[in-house]
Amino acid sequence: MRMAATEPKVSATVDFDRGGKHFGYLGIPHSRNESGWGAVHLPIVSIKNGQGPTLVCTGGNHGDEYEGPIALMKLARALDPGEISGRVILIPALNYPAVMAGTRVSPIDGVNMNRAFPGERSGTVSAMIAHYVQTRILPLADGLLDIHSGGKTLMFSPFACYHRIADSAVMEQAKAAALAFGAPISLELVELDAEGMIDTSVEEMGKVFVGTELGGGGTTTTETVAIAETGIRNLLAHFGILDETPQTREARGLPPTRRMHMPDPDCYVIAEDGGIYEALLDLDSPVEEGDAVGQVHFPEKPERAPAVYRAKRPGTLIGRTHKALIEPGDFLALIAEEV
Repeated sequence: MRMAATEPKVSATVDFDRGGKHFGYLGIPHSRNESGWGAVHLPIVSIKNGQGPTLVCTGGNHGDEYEGPIALMKLARALDPGEISGRVILIPALNYPAVMAGTRVSPIDGVNMNRAFPGERSGTVSAMIAHYVQTRILPLADGLLDIHSGGKTLMFSPFACYHRIADSAVMEQAKAAALAFGAPISLELVELDAEGMIDTSVEEMGKVFVGTELGGGGTTTTETVAIAETGIRNLLAHFGILDETPQTREARGLPPTRRMHMPDPDCYVIAEDGGIYEALLDLDSPVEEGDAVGQVHFPEKPERAPAVYRAKRPGTLIGRTHKALIEPGDFLALIAEEV
């Protein structure tokens, strides 16, 4: 029987309405030279018990960011359906081909998964994944947690974030959820380019979105994985899916969460030169307007003085490039202000 043109071409081996814990996969058609009738199998987990909210948790939206895949795989194995009231849908590697290749974008179609939404039924592999999530997973969700870090090219002070959106009621819910996550920083984030993001799709549906940036450099630390693991359980408790109280940082003997925001795009420092970047400040350094945050050296012209990049506003340096070879247009630094 021919599939209706409105139905996703992706199929799922998991019944999301079925109680218990179920490991399965999404089958994404992928005909190629090596496998004419082939498919990509993207792992997915559904854990359900009784009635209650649904939280969707995704990792590996970018394939070189590893806190999400690690923490979500550990939770998938450990979480007992009897512990919860409601449903948890876990996608540890949303861009599965990229995760397996260790690349930010998919090695199959070169697509950045976080610019692929709402997707396309008959598009590339990434577009079909986004279309299935958009049309079949997001409608089930009360909230979504998308776990990011800086990947190979960026480095961040660990934060959970929400966005400034027009729907103030939903924004306040997202703000409370990001704070409940319990990262060192809770940030009201302004995106440089929000079109095509899973974040935007969730928010346009009137649902709660929480994101993170938990480190970077293409690796993990014990601290960043622990932040992810604790934060996921805190969100499950915040949504009432787990019958426990979110663990505040103070209760764990840690400094309280810093509440920060980005008033405008001037919080970003962007390269206008190509060369070798020298960071002049470490993460978490206080910054005054006009302070030098870094400089670009020109190896083809050793006699030329470096181009100095300065903060456009006061605050704290919470993000910077992790790479040294810089091109015009590259992100160099992120400055946020205390609320």
